Amino acid sequence: MIYSMTGYASATRELAAASGNGGVSVSVELRTVNSRFLDLNFRMPEDVRVCEPTLREMLMNKLSRGKVDIRINLQRSEQAANAGALNRDALAQLAVLERAVLDAFPDAGRLRTGEILRWPGVLAESGVSPEVLRDAVLECGKQAIGDLIDVRGREGAQLATMLLNNVSEMEAIVTKITPLVPDLIAKHQQKIVERLQEALGIAAPDTAATIVSREEIAERIRQEVTMYGIRIDIAEELSRLTAHLNETRHVIQKGGKVGKRLDFMMQELNREANTLGSKAAAKELADSSMTLKLLIEQMREQVQNLE
Repeated sequence: MIYSMTGYASATRELAAASGNGGVSVSVELRTVNSRFLDLNFRMPEDVRVCEPTLREMLMNKLSRGKVDIRINLQRSEQAANAGALNRDALAQLAVLERAVLDAFPDAGRLRTGEILRWPGVLAESGVSPEVLRDAVLECGKQAIGDLIDVRGREGAQLATMLLNNVSEMEAIVTKITPLVPDLIAKHQQKIVERLQEALGIAAPDTAATIVSREEIAERIRQEVTMYGIRIDIAEELSRLTAHLNETRHVIQKGGKVGKRLDFMMQELNREANTLGSKAAAKELADSSMTLKLLIEQMREQVQNLE
């Protein structure tokens, strides 16, 4: 199976407060687009920053290429949002106790701010412990990564189908024009011979001098036409196209991390298609070259999205 570099996945967990009042909603979102390398970007509250190394390791074990945006959100309920607020009743009770102590012991020092805040009950207790919050984020991250792999796999399968269809079309074009090449070259050479003979005035009165001259010129024409036939022969290009198409099909069907390999194959296919077009000595070959280049360009654009 081949994988796309684009995808989206998310996972959510609802955490209840230990006291039963309020709670926290934890969500992890993953968005990926194509990139030459693996680029991880985290956006998260400081409360769960401790999870970043573990999430980074999990992603690097599963992904090899792509720009990945990881967004972690914590949505606290109203009761949980008030966690850490001052308990006015407890403060009032503490003030009464302090005055009673000072009445009994006038030389005793007054309570410091830190001592007051650390006094049991003065600060409302947090609804969810850091350990529970961390575990929830990692669980969401694991689920989101699994879903992301599935999404990338499904899109990769669709891209593979499209690429294989284009390969089949290109193979059909090569198969179609291969048997036509010798006849097209022969016809083109015959046209050149006729034009050269007409231009050089070969059809002159048959005298001894002109016969010899005509034979010499005709031999020279045959040499030039033969050399031109060699220059426009595209048998090697068609052979290499066939080999490249077979390798491309093999790479796609084998699966795995094929993006860079297929990108190289697109360059090779495009090179052969361009050479075929430059050597085209007939409209059929020129049209086939243009169609091949269009199909290759379609494939090249999709290959950029493969991991």
